[in-house]
Amino acid sequence: MQPTAPMPATNTATTGNGNKYLVPFILVAFLFFLWGMVHNLDGILIPHLKKAFQLSNTESMLIDSAIFTAYFLMAIPAGMILKRWGYKKGIITGLIIAGIGAFLFVPAANTTTYFIFLIALFIVGCGITILETAANPYAAILGNPKTASMRLNLGAAVNGLAVFIAPLLGTRFIFSGIQHSDAELAAMTEVQRASYLSMEVSRVNTTYICIALGFIAVAVMFLLFRLPEAKDTSKTVKLSEFGQVLKHRHLRWAVIAQFFYVGAQVCVTSVFVRMAMKYGGVNEVEAGNKLGYLYGSLFLIGRFLGTILTRYFSSSRLLMLFSIGAALFSVIAITGHGQIVIYSMSIVGFFMSIMFPTIFALGLVDLKEETKAGSSLLVMAIVGGAILPPLMGQIVDWQKDNIKLGFAVPLICFLVILYFSIRGYKPVKEK
Repeated sequence: MQPTAPMPATNTATTGNGNKYLVPFILVAFLFFLWGMVHNLDGILIPHLKKAFQLSNTESMLIDSAIFTAYFLMAIPAGMILKRWGYKKGIITGLIIAGIGAFLFVPAANTTTYFIFLIALFIVGCGITILETAANPYAAILGNPKTASMRLNLGAAVNGLAVFIAPLLGTRFIFSGIQHSDAELAAMTEVQRASYLSMEVSRVNTTYICIALGFIAVAVMFLLFRLPEAKDTSKTVKLSEFGQVLKHRHLRWAVIAQFFYVGAQVCVTSVFVRMAMKYGGVNEVEAGNKLGYLYGSLFLIGRFLGTILTRYFSSSRLLMLFSIGAALFSVIAITGHGQIVIYSMSIVGFFMSIMFPTIFALGLVDLKEETKAGSSLLVMAIVGGAILPPLMGQIVDWQKDNIKLGFAVPLICFLVILYFSIRGYKPVKEK
């Protein structure tokens, strides 16, 4: 998933210009990259642990649920942490929590216990939620207010690099390239199966130890460097305000569209490797590399091209065109064969690239003083990434491993987004 749109907040930091904000912004940019790495490794982690633990599709998709449930549960506590402790201490707290979660991959691998992996991922998700909640507004105040959007776009670009880099590193260090058929596994003795399981599961250690050290190292740098102190001094959103802001029809549809977008993106990346192997005729290493080189590069191209196209198209029109493209190539991925399946899924990534920030921005139109409540709801809609992938897994299991039929889930998601881009986005407030 990509970084959240800038959260509206007031703060106590003094803005200005000069090199004094360069180091703080570089540190914040690291945050964008770190959580991007975690999210985009899931496309490698899911097929790997599915193979290692011999999981069903539904069980393997719980990896997504573990991380994205944390977004839903931690969205409000994260805001409370930042309000009480400020951005710097809040960021350090998030980094430490995420680092602890990543380190828990070691005991999970050493004990070959899938449930511990899920707990570890949930803890990482809790830390990342705090980081995402803090990083956007903190980046916005690190310099001249007039260039805040530029800094946020740079952060998004750094995050986008992880879409390309994470699958390649995951393929290099996590995938073993060893594939056993069900018959071969059945022919193994208990000792042989246990040895194979232990070997496969332990391959995640190096990658996630490095990620954990990355979180801790950045936390130490935030401690050591003198950074601008800032707190979110805006008023706390009351529960009653959520009911009031939901009277805006376009916000309701934006929350629905965001729910389905995040679910769609997570579904596509989660099954990319397995679809490429099953229908594209490649092995796991080749499939993982294509997730990085093809899907990742096209996602980045879409992000930058989308920014340029906003000069010529309205946000709603651009979202309409991109959702049509995503739906069309989803159909091609479902009906196609061979390499067409791989290229179609990659092109879907291109069309998904602008959806999250565009839906977010359209949902906040005309909310005025209700903007903070509206943006909180849009962030909580990220829970779509926890709910829809297991649903997709259920369909695939029900249809005897027919992953193409499961791909109908993101297809339906894109049709919902298409409706939002045509009618749902129009601001209407009901009395």
